[in-house]
Amino acid sequence: MSNTLVEKIIDLFEKNGDSEYGGEAVTQGEHALQAAHLAMEEGCAANIVVASLLHDIGHMLHALPDDAPEQGIDDLHEELGFRFVDKYFKHAVAEPVRLHVAAKRYLCAKEPEYLGRLSEPSIISLHLQGGPMTDAECRLFEQNPFYRDAVQLRRFDDLAKVPNMEVRQLGSYRTLLTGQLK
Repeated sequence: MSNTLVEKIIDLFEKNGDSEYGGEAVTQGEHALQAAHLAMEEGCAANIVVASLLHDIGHMLHALPDDAPEQGIDDLHEELGFRFVDKYFKHAVAEPVRLHVAAKRYLCAKEPEYLGRLSEPSIISLHLQGGPMTDAECRLFEQNPFYRDAVQLRRFDDLAKVPNMEVRQLGSYRTLLTGQLK
């Protein structure tokens, strides 16, 4: 099952990874590989690397148009991705995937300069996702044992938008993916 699932994920990336990444200068696949590459370069634990690779898999699973956010549609990719990832992977992978959008909202509330560093497409999606968290939402978010992992993943997510960045190929993550399965 593990090899079959990993091959299914690789096939999904090959089939849908060339789709536009919400108005950014990279594709969905490039974005995912860059996020995972940045996590590897930072020396992160395997769960963070795999979560970074899979954090936006929900975008590859739905059938909405690439410009859904510009049409005022929140695709809820974090929930769709979480349901897929949680079915097969350890909770330490799935939970940061679920929380990576909340982490953006959290960082906007906690670090005033963070909002100014977001790309235009991230600002558009931020408004669809509820905007910066309130103080009460921040306190609740901080109670999740994986909130720090989600914030770390979010920072890689924000940086993973560089055209033509040299990164590891998807196949090089097979062992890490397999090691994080339930």
